[in-house]
Amino acid sequence: MVIRKCPMGSSGCLVQICSGHMKYGYRRQAVQCQASGLQEPTQPGSSVSISVLFFFLPVLLCSFKFPRTGMETAHLALVLPSDWWCLVRLVYQHWPCGLEACKLPRFSHTVQNGGMEYSRAPCISILGPSQSARGEAVPEPERTQEHSLSSFAGGQHFFEYLLVVSLKKKRSGDDYEPTITYQFPKRENLLRGQQEEEERLLKAIPLFCFPDGNEWAPLTDYPRETFSFVLTNVDGSRKIGYCRRLLPAGPGPRLPKVYCIISCIGCFGLFSKILDEVEKRHQISMAVIYPFMQGLREAAFPAPGKTVTLKSFIPDSGTEFISLTRPLDSHLEHVDFSALLHCLHFEQIIQIFASAVLERKIIFLAEGLSTLSQCIHAAAALLYPFSWAHTYIPVVPESLLATVCCPTPFMVGVQMRFQQEVMDSPMEEVLLVNLCEGTFLLSVGDEKDILPPKLQGDILNSLGQGINELKTSEQINEHVSGPFVQFFVKTVGHYASYIKREASGQGHFQERSFCKAVTSKTKRRFVKKFVKTQLFSLFIQEAEKSRNPPAGYFQKKILEYEEQKKQKKSKEKTVK
Repeated sequence: MVIRKCPMGSSGCLVQICSGHMKYGYRRQAVQCQASGLQEPTQPGSSVSISVLFFFLPVLLCSFKFPRTGMETAHLALVLPSDWWCLVRLVYQHWPCGLEACKLPRFSHTVQNGGMEYSRAPCISILGPSQSARGEAVPEPERTQEHSLSSFAGGQHFFEYLLVVSLKKKRSGDDYEPTITYQFPKRENLLRGQQEEEERLLKAIPLFCFPDGNEWAPLTDYPRETFSFVLTNVDGSRKIGYCRRLLPAGPGPRLPKVYCIISCIGCFGLFSKILDEVEKRHQISMAVIYPFMQGLREAAFPAPGKTVTLKSFIPDSGTEFISLTRPLDSHLEHVDFSALLHCLHFEQIIQIFASAVLERKIIFLAEGLSTLSQCIHAAAALLYPFSWAHTYIPVVPESLLATVCCPTPFMVGVQMRFQQEVMDSPMEEVLLVNLCEGTFLLSVGDEKDILPPKLQGDILNSLGQGINELKTSEQINEHVSGPFVQFFVKTVGHYASYIKREASGQGHFQERSFCKAVTSKTKRRFVKKFVKTQLFSLFIQEAEKSRNPPAGYFQKKILEYEEQKKQKKSKEKTVK
C-alpha cells in the first residue's frame, strides 16, 4: 500500500491511498464530533447509527505507532453501513483523539477532482501532533498496549452486565429487531460521560446477539447456540460478550432470545458454565437470576488454578453450591481448539497461522455461530504471545458485511448464508476459509511458503504426534498451541538480548542486530518481514518499557529452549 500525503492547511488535508489498482482518497471536512462520542448525522434510511457503531469501531490507537511530530498521517481503513465513513484525528488534549465524519460517494461512483479520481473509501487517519502555538513540539502521547484477553491475574469483577436480548416486532413491516428486555445491574447516578458510554455499549450489543438479520418467524424447535463477540473501544480495550441463544420455555411457536454476559475477562469455559446456571434459573423465574448474579458480581475473579464457590438458593431445590474453577494455564483459558481441529486439517491451520503472522485479511465462513466464534478465537490464539491488533469481529452482523472490503488487515467471521454477498464484494489478497467444507475459497497463493520450511515441518510433526490420545480440552489446547509457541521461541525468542537500556531503564530495540543474529537464511528472511508487523511492534514496545522480561509462559519456554541448546552443545563437546 502506498500513501501519498499533501501538506496540511486550513482548508483541510487531501490524502490518497493506493492499494493495487484501486485508489482511495478523502478530503477532511468541517463536520465535527466530540471525543466523548459521535453525534449521529441525519441520514434518511440509515439502518445503523454511527453513534452505535462508534463503540465497536476497529480503531486501535495502539494498532499503529503514533506518528511523531512533523509526520502528517498514519492510516486505517474502515467500512461503515451505507455511505458513511469515519476519520479519527489525533488531538493532543485531554482525550487522545478527536473525531470527524463526512459523506463520500458510493463505491460504484467516482468523483473527478483536478484530473484525479477518488472512489468511495472509508478511511481512518491518525495525525501526528502539530507544533504548539509557541513553536514547540507537542510531546508524543504514550503508546497504549492492547488489553490481552488472557492477561488477568484475578481479583476483579466477573462481569459488567447480564442482558436478555429478545426479538420485538417493528412498528412497520413484518421484521423483528433485537431489543434488551432485561439488564443487571441497572446503573444509576452515572456521570454524563459514563452514561453516554453505557448507552453506546447497550445500543451495540443487540446487533451482535442477532447478527443474522431481522427476518425471523416464531419457531417450535431451535438448537441452542453458545457463541461470543468482541467489542473494541477506541483505546484498544476489549469487552467480550458471552452469548447463549435458545428458545424460551413455553407452548407453541416462539422467538429465540439471547442471554448475554458482558465482561472484560477472556475465559470462555468459565462463562459457559455461568450461562448454564443463568439458563437454568431463567426457566424458573427471572427473579431467581438476581441473587445468583449478585453473588457472582460480589465475588472476585479467581487467580489461575483457583476456585470460587457461590451459594445460591433455588425454589423446590434448596441451597446449591456452585464451584467455578479457573484453568491453571491462563494463557489458553479463553479458547477451545477442538472446533478448529474438527473443521480443518493441520496443513490448513498452519497456512491460516502464516497469513495471520503477516497480518493479512482472513474471513471465516460457517453455518453456526458457535463454530464461527470458536474457530476465529482459536486462530487468534495461535499468535500467542503476540496479540492481533487490527479489525477483529468473530461474528459480523449483516449490516456490517461491508467490512470485508476494508483494505487493511482484519480477521472476521461471517455466516454461510452471506457467502455470495462476500464473494461478490471487492476484495484484494484475502484468505477465505469455508469451515463447513474445510476448504479455502480464496487465497493469495503463497501461504505454504511464508514460514521457514524446516520450522513449518516441525509444527506439522508436533501436531500429528499423539493427537488421538488427548481427552480433555486442556490437553488439546496445550497440544495445539505448543508447536506455534515453539515456533516463536525459535525465531524471535532472543529479542530480550537486543534491547539496549538507558540509565533510566527505558529500552531501545536493536532491530538490525536482532535480525543479523538469526543464522539460518530462511529464518532470517521470515524474521525481517515479521519485525515490521504491528504484532511484533506492540510486543517490543511493552518489552522496551519493562526492565526485565515478563515471567510468563512464553519466557518460560524461551528459558527451556536455551537450556536445551546449552545441553546439546555440551554433549557435542563431550563427543569430540
